[in-house]
Amino acid sequence: MTSSVTTMLASCDLATVQQHLLTLLARLAYREGDFVLSSGQRSSYYINGKLVTLDPEGALCVGRLMRSRLPEDTAAVAGLTLGADPIVAAVTVVSAYEQRPLPGLIVRKEAKGHGTRAYIEGPSLEKGAKVVVLEDVVTTGQSAMKAVTRLRNAGYTVERVVSLVDRQQGGGQFYQERGLAFDTLFTIPDIQAIAQHTSD
Repeated sequence: MTSSVTTMLASCDLATVQQHLLTLLARLAYREGDFVLSSGQRSSYYINGKLVTLDPEGALCVGRLMRSRLPEDTAAVAGLTLGADPIVAAVTVVSAYEQRPLPGLIVRKEAKGHGTRAYIEGPSLEKGAKVVVLEDVVTTGQSAMKAVTRLRNAGYTVERVVSLVDRQQGGGQFYQERGLAFDTLFTIPDIQAIAQHTSD
């Protein structure tokens, strides 16, 4: 990433950042073929969000955009390892630069097998602290829900999930049925429209 692009992405308006991130997702993360998803479902396309969230430009865009979607009373961001890890890190770094630092929490899929045997890594927060769960790609909603459950069991208040991409395969409705607000930066049609235009 050149210094001029870095400067642009760090300071330009969010609409420009969002368009840049959409282009990165279509170019780097979207693939068509025959895939089996983590949910067990088969799909004719696949989104590998980590190819963007671990890219310098992508991480900066994700951090700025996700941070802008957080309610003012957010005490921390969190996500289920592994897909959410770089997103949580990006938001915490951007929040520091924006003078409203937010800690990040990583939720393990299984308890750590040594030491404290914790499910949640990161600083301890006050009981009842409002935590927003972040996710890279939402399909059925089950992955982020594991993080929601672990965080609630730890005494935190979780009312919202924000994703990078919604595959629109029931995840949003799943969250709504469980009393969670759901927000996403992009849907699959958004990305497919750019990918199709690029391939033409």
